Amino acid sequence: METSLNKSVIIFDGECNLCNGVVGWLMQFAPEDLFHFTPFQSPKGQDLLKKHGYPTEQLDTVILIDENGSHTHSDGFLRIISKIPKWKRVAALLAFIPRMLRDSIYKLASRNRVKWFGQSQSCTINFR
Repeated sequence: METSLNKSVIIFDGECNLCNGVVGWLMQFAPEDLFHFTPFQSPKGQDLLKKHGYPTEQLDTVILIDENGSHTHSDGFLRIISKIPKWKRVAALLAFIPRMLRDSIYKLASRNRVKWFGQSQSCTINFR
C-alpha cells in the first residue's frame, strides 16, 4: 500500500487550496508513475499517518514517504521536486539554502496558507 508500484506517497491536506494547487501542479508535471497522492483526511491517509507516527487531527506539512522513509517541511518538498527530472536542478540549488531558513519560510507559509489561499470543504483534486 505504501509505495505500491515503487511510487512515493505524498500525504497532503485535501481541504487546503494551496496544497490542492501544489498537488494539481505535481500531477501535471511529474511523470505519472512517480507519486501516489492521498489526502490526510482519507482513511488511507489516516492509516499512513498513524503508521509513521504523525498526528492525525491536522497536518501542517506535506509528507513524502519514499524508499528512504518519511520527509517533511522543506526537506520533504525539495525531495518531491528533485524526483521530477526537469526540476532536479532547482531542488539542488534550493538545497544550498540553510535548512533553518528554508523551514522558517515553509512554516510561515504553512501557518498562513488558509488565510492566504482559502480552504475547501473537501479535496478539490480530481484523481484519475
